[in-house]
Amino acid sequence: MTRRQRRLTMIGGSLAVLAIAAALVLNALRDSIVFFSTPVMVAEKHIPPGRRFRLGGLVERGSLVHGANLAVTFKVGDGSATLPVSYQGILPDLFREGQGVVAEGALDAAGVFKADTVLAKHDETYMPKDVADALKKQGHWKDDYGAKYDAKSDVKSDVKSDVKSDAKPAVKSRAAEADQGAPAATQGKSP
Repeated sequence: MTRRQRRLTMIGGSLAVLAIAAALVLNALRDSIVFFSTPVMVAEKHIPPGRRFRLGGLVERGSLVHGANLAVTFKVGDGSATLPVSYQGILPDLFREGQGVVAEGALDAAGVFKADTVLAKHDETYMPKDVADALKKQGHWKDDYGAKYDAKSDVKSDVKSDVKSDAKPAVKSRAAEADQGAPAATQGKSP
């Protein structure tokens, strides 16, 4: 073998090893790339007990039960299936029945999801994209999930248009409310 042939063989072998390593990494991460699994996905995948994953969906109404020592049980559903969840700890302030939730943990042998972390949605209009997509796919999506009730005009309006039109006035009005009653010098006005 000539020197050039040896060099090409080394480069070809290195590329083959890198391709195999990349394929193995991508195969191992295939299930981990999804942000969370819905109860239907958990049933379809037959996830074994003890394997960690994220469970996402809506907290079923009437399923929240508080126990002793901050123990909580509730059911997470996606419209087609529900999965019981148990959690020990302080729930997020925005955690409520009927709201979106993502819990991290593992299934136990009885099929109960033992969560060690519970994440709740951050405002009244937010729903994780994957939860919304799953609800749409299963036919449980309502068009008013993305709408926000405007109490002043008794009209429902699109969230995007509210954010664009009300963002600056809301900031100004909060600043004005904070400055009410303050002396003129602190408001940036001269006497």
